[in-house]
Parts: sequence; structure tokens; C-alpha cells
Amino acid sequence: MSQNPTEVVVGGVVLAAAIGFAIFASQAAGLSRGGSDYPLSASFRSIEGVNVGTDVRLAGVKVGTVTEVGLNAETFRADTTISISNGVEIPDDSAAVIASEGLLGGNFVEIVPGGSPFGLEPGDEILDTQGSVSLISLLLKFVSGGDGS
Repeated sequence: MSQNPTEVVVGGVVLAAAIGFAIFASQAAGLSRGGSDYPLSASFRSIEGVNVGTDVRLAGVKVGTVTEVGLNAETFRADTTISISNGVEIPDDSAAVIASEGLLGGNFVEIVPGGSPFGLEPGDEILDTQGSVSLISLLLKFVSGGDGS
């Protein structure tokens, strides 16, 4: 088995690219932040288009990610856990809204800050939530000309 210097260089470049991609992917997924985040919970009627790893934004700036999604069997609501970056203090009367980036864009969780001087503590729940709106159901209501009753 001969070792051509070109093969060794190309192999090294491929290995470096793979390591760089792994680092980028872990940062994009929020895995490399360690203890620099704090968890909050929220319960939504519908979280269509939101999964683990979805962005949490405040004023259009990413301040966290969705870390858990599950169905509450008692309330039939989608319980989520979001991870917020330390240093971002969210007022305790804030709202969490499932928003869309546009007609063809993906969904994200938007934090709408309240006016309270008190902030949410790690593990607290955001009580004011608004689930996602289905574009199909809106179009069906518009086409049928009804008010949904």
C-alpha cells in the first residue's frame, strides 16, 4: 500500500472539513452552550411546524431554542421546554407565540415581552401562549365565506 502525498493531503482536508461541519452542526443545534442557558416551559394549543431545535426569538433575534416537545395527556395541549440564553431576562408577563417567517418559511417561537419589572426564573412557565395558525384552515374559511360556525 503506497502513500501518495496528494492522497494524504486530500484525506487531511476531508477530515478537517468533517470536523468543522460537526462543530458547526453542534453549535446550530445549541449543543455546545453547556450551562449558559436556563429552561422555561410553555403549553400551546397547537405547535404545528415547531420541533426540537426550533429557534426562540425576541425582537427577531435568536435568544434560545426549543429543547423538548410533548403532548400533555390530561389537557391535550403541547407542552414545550425552551432554553433561553443567560443574560436575556424575560418579564414574567411575557407571551410566547408560534410565528411564521412567511408563507413558505418555517415557524419559530416568538417571545413578546411584557411590561413587568420582574423576570422569569429558571423553570418558570410562560402562561400567555398563542399556538400556530393553520394556513389551510384560514384558506378554507375564506373560500367558504363562513365565520366557522
